[in-house]
Amino acid sequence: MSILACVLKALGQIGDPKFRRVLFTGIALTVALLVAAYALFLGLLNWLVPDELTLPLLGPVTWIDDLLSGASILLMLVLSVFLMIPVASAFTSFFLDDVTDAVEARHYPHLPPARRLGFLEGLGDALNFLGVLVLANLAAFALYLMIPPAAPFIFLAMNGYLLGREYFQLIAARRLGREGARALRRVHMPRIWLAGCVMALPLVVPILNLVVPVIGAATFTHLYHRLPRAAVPSG
Repeated sequence: MSILACVLKALGQIGDPKFRRVLFTGIALTVALLVAAYALFLGLLNWLVPDELTLPLLGPVTWIDDLLSGASILLMLVLSVFLMIPVASAFTSFFLDDVTDAVEARHYPHLPPARRLGFLEGLGDALNFLGVLVLANLAAFALYLMIPPAAPFIFLAMNGYLLGREYFQLIAARRLGREGARALRRVHMPRIWLAGCVMALPLVVPILNLVVPVIGAATFTHLYHRLPRAAVPSG
């Protein structure tokens, strides 16, 4: 099955109640986290900056905190464009079992149930995924400013690699274990990276980009089941 066929099969199941539940839960948690982070940042800013400053030549100034508060809103709006997807992807990875189970129940009913991640294991994977994605996207933001013409290629290659690597690892580990998933990923990394790049393309489209984590999880579930793995141990 080609990567495009995997994507189309995933899109064909977008109306599944389990898909919708994971999508809406991920978006709600993402928005709540970003709002909480901004409130914490604004509170810290107000605590550090006094209500009134006395500046040379200008004298008493009372609008510094208002200026910084306005600038902080603009900063958070800009950063949210880059952080929304990593955070949503991390939260979705925490509920990935539900998406993968729904795909396997519809398209691969002959398979035995896969091992589900425990709460602590899932939380650890989600936090690790979040940390890697946020740091990588913040670092890439600096590269975008330094090399603007290369920005689209950096964005696509980096997010394609990270999305492909993390989602495939999480999905394959359900049936092969972590070591088996790593071995299979190394064998098929070019194809996995390409599939990740396909998932990264709609990240730049507002609203549509929020669906990417769920569609990505479903797509990589199909891809996993179609990859040859005769020489890869399971367990």
